[in-house]
Amino acid sequence: MRKLLVALLFCLVPGSAGFPQAEVKVVATPVPLDPDDPARTTVGRLRYLGGWQLTSRQRDFGGYSSLSVQGDRFLALSDTGRYLRFRMAAPGVVSDIRFGELPAFPAYDGRKGDRDSESMTIGPQGDVWVGFEYHNAILRYSPDLTLLQAIAFPPAMKDWSSNSGPEAMVRLAGGRFVVFAEGRAIAPHVHAALMFPGDPTKARNAPYQFGYRAPRDGYVPTDAAQLPDGRLVILHRRFGLLDGFSAIVGVADPARIAPGATLTSELVAELKPPLTVDNMEGIAATRDGDRTILWIISDDNRVPIERTLLLKFAL
Repeated sequence: MRKLLVALLFCLVPGSAGFPQAEVKVVATPVPLDPDDPARTTVGRLRYLGGWQLTSRQRDFGGYSSLSVQGDRFLALSDTGRYLRFRMAAPGVVSDIRFGELPAFPAYDGRKGDRDSESMTIGPQGDVWVGFEYHNAILRYSPDLTLLQAIAFPPAMKDWSSNSGPEAMVRLAGGRFVVFAEGRAIAPHVHAALMFPGDPTKARNAPYQFGYRAPRDGYVPTDAAQLPDGRLVILHRRFGLLDGFSAIVGVADPARIAPGATLTSELVAELKPPLTVDNMEGIAATRDGDRTILWIISDDNRVPIERTLLLKFAL
């Protein structure tokens, strides 16, 4: 009952569509795929089309955990409930910059975990679904991110780890939703995942559980998107004390998802040192003519030793 009352209260909280920062720029500095071989343009089945380190003096910049790209317009959501909208009409030229904050969160206990937004997916009408760790909640917002439309604490996610919950979420073309847990293991190297038959903020859409195994052990899913051909593209991350961050991209057929089954993905590419890589957490897929384009963004954890990278590949 308490959660229901809180949800109803949040629906009345006004939000902001984002505020322009005319005096604060987002600077995109080109980076090579391979600093040791700047002419290199391929890794696995990906062709490097360009990449940039994004920087800004705006206080809310950084920490981006999920990404949406529609045409030349970008929406990057941080793990603090704040977002960045911008346009990149030409490579490396960032314009129409807007910083904003989500209008409501799963709780208001004063902890960072109350607003730990880790996953995002957008519907055909523009509605935005966001998955939150700690409270293992899914919230649906209006397209302009000014209004909370619905909130849910799915019972199937109740026992997911507080700091490794709904890390990746994607709405499939037919209206189903897939949610991947970052840390919930149901078997060795197999992550818990859920298939919702529809909007996960509606109680009638009870999900079933399946397992997900990354192409290589030791990697955890951090984001997912649906490709134009219907397959899922899944981004993964690994951190090692000796070699730092690395990432892999895999593709999987959602038709293979079934109750109790284990979905595996096919390795597309691995990004690891000395290649340009960081804490890669967000992925988006777009179409450019006959090419499928992948955009990948990193979460710099808002610390100086990490970077916000935006990388562009052709699959």
